[in-house]
Amino acid sequence: MRIGILGAGGMADALGTQWAAAGHEVMISGRDPGRSAARAAQMTTGATEVRAGSWAEVAAFGEVVVVAVREEGLLGTLQAAGAALRGKPLIDVTNGDPGRYDPARPLARLIGDITGGHVVKAFNLCHVDVWRMTPPVFDGRPLAVPLCGDDPEALEAARTLVEALGCTPVSGGGLDRARLLEATAAFVIGLWVGGADAQAILPPMALSGDHPSPAYD
Repeated sequence: MRIGILGAGGMADALGTQWAAAGHEVMISGRDPGRSAARAAQMTTGATEVRAGSWAEVAAFGEVVVVAVREEGLLGTLQAAGAALRGKPLIDVTNGDPGRYDPARPLARLIGDITGGHVVKAFNLCHVDVWRMTPPVFDGRPLAVPLCGDDPEALEAARTLVEALGCTPVSGGGLDRARLLEATAAFVIGLWVGGADAQAILPPMALSGDHPSPAYD
């Protein structure tokens, strides 16, 4: 799969390096072309070369495009990427400022409205270092990655990217529920920053109550 990544920071590095190692073609872009090219060279660890390009080149290159830029640069990046994003699977890995998060304005919905792309919210609940693990396994279980989106093709692309990391994709419902993923990230980041173990707030599945049917198919 050809994966374009809008961004050249930690998330682009961690995820893109893993996907390239799994045999996918990856192109990244950042604000500084020289730094993006250097980052791409660092990400090339196997036979598949990671390349760098402009925002528009990355948007045109990707069969799926990953949005991995800071909130303050989001609008300008999407505008620079241009019309090539329309109708494409877009994987939104972003988080806003936890202290200012507004659930009435989810970033995933904003990205879809601006680009006309098919957005899936994913990969936003873990620190960048988790995505550098090969694979992320905790307590003997692969990390589960919730996905929120409406388009079947985009969701299938997201599942492929999750599985390439050795993780388990989990259906989180439609794109309208992406705001809950973003709010969850804002909440648990606040706990972690405060020194609390966010994972400890949830009971094991066996103690989560009766579930006669799946919440989401």
